[in-house]
Amino acid sequence: MNDKSGMTVSELNLMVAEAIRKDPRMHSVTVHGEISGFRHHIASGHWYFALKDDESAVNCVMFRQNTLRVQKKPRDGDAIVISGYMDVYPKNGTYQLYVMSIRSGGIGDLYIRFEELKQRLNAEGLFDPSRKQPLPMVPRKVAIVTSASGAALHDILNVSAMRNPSVPIVLIPVTVQGEHAASEIAAGIRNANEQTDADVLIVARGGGSAEDLWSFNEEIVARAVASSRIPVVSGVGHEIDTTICDLTADVRASTPSNAAEIVFPDRRELRSRVKAMALGLQRAATARVSLGEAEMRKTAYRLGVLNPIRRIAELTARSGLYRGEIVHALRNSLEAHNGSIQMIRTRLQHTIRRRMDAAVARNTQIRERLEGMNPMSILDRGYAIVFDTEGRVLTQKAQALEARELTVRFGDGTVKADVQPEGNS
Repeated sequence: MNDKSGMTVSELNLMVAEAIRKDPRMHSVTVHGEISGFRHHIASGHWYFALKDDESAVNCVMFRQNTLRVQKKPRDGDAIVISGYMDVYPKNGTYQLYVMSIRSGGIGDLYIRFEELKQRLNAEGLFDPSRKQPLPMVPRKVAIVTSASGAALHDILNVSAMRNPSVPIVLIPVTVQGEHAASEIAAGIRNANEQTDADVLIVARGGGSAEDLWSFNEEIVARAVASSRIPVVSGVGHEIDTTICDLTADVRASTPSNAAEIVFPDRRELRSRVKAMALGLQRAATARVSLGEAEMRKTAYRLGVLNPIRRIAELTARSGLYRGEIVHALRNSLEAHNGSIQMIRTRLQHTIRRRMDAAVARNTQIRERLEGMNPMSILDRGYAIVFDTEGRVLTQKAQALEARELTVRFGDGTVKADVQPEGNS
């Protein structure tokens, strides 16, 4: 195409810029709105963000010399009032608001909605750590709910190919931004649970502004994540971004790439772990075998000790020893007893002899006394005993006179006699 009529793009951009610059209203503007897509350029110190309301947005830039006067760095969702001027950036033909000052304008609508939903779902227990599911060490299959053309999928596939390409991947393509994105994401999560046998689910999206990521702050997505029987890893946005999906998921990853690093185990690391486990098992097996051998030796010794034949032999030997000890003890005891018995016998004999001698002497004394007291022995000395007819001994004359008839006993016999009173002879 060689037609050079008309103006160049650069000329058009310069003309628009000149028109804006000539309008005095563009030299000083004050605008209120909500910050979105805030980015701090570290090298230059400049801030870049969009200022939006419910229907429109305008790109803003605040140079470093102006940011130094701001006491608190703003963030996405902050409602602010800014003062500055409008101009066109000729290189790409976009107009933007060059911010000179910022002051707080309260809390933005998106932030309020985010906090309200966050508090309500937290009260229901959707963020409770106790309901978080653990991830498998080595997944058999991984499902990914994300855009088929987004950078997030590209990052996940790259990481998985480097770490463990043998794990199958099922892609469930969805829209990750726009009016119907939240419904598609929730449906994709349900499809992954119903139509795949994956044991890990990654829900991912690349970075963007708060509006770009808002689909992952919708309640329908949060409840789909909470209801998933498959453990969910949320890798939405950048590390500084936190969505409701992140809070509800079983594991939050800082980025899609980090989600892949969490889900796909490194083959080299697995090999090292397997080797370490094998070495540990080998050591444990060796220790167990050694322990078993020691136990076996102990058992063999016990069985040897408890062997009936050996036990009987030991008991027989012990019984013989005990029998000899008993016989020896009995012999010693008998000898000791024999000596004691002999001594006792001698003592008894001596005692008996002494007592018999004493008894004989006593008997002699008693006999002599008895003989001395025996009336018959008196009769032998010339005395006589007089009895009446009834056999009573008479000791007085009056008794004899009364009796009339007497029996007189002499030493050599008895005679009958009649009693004659004195003077009648």
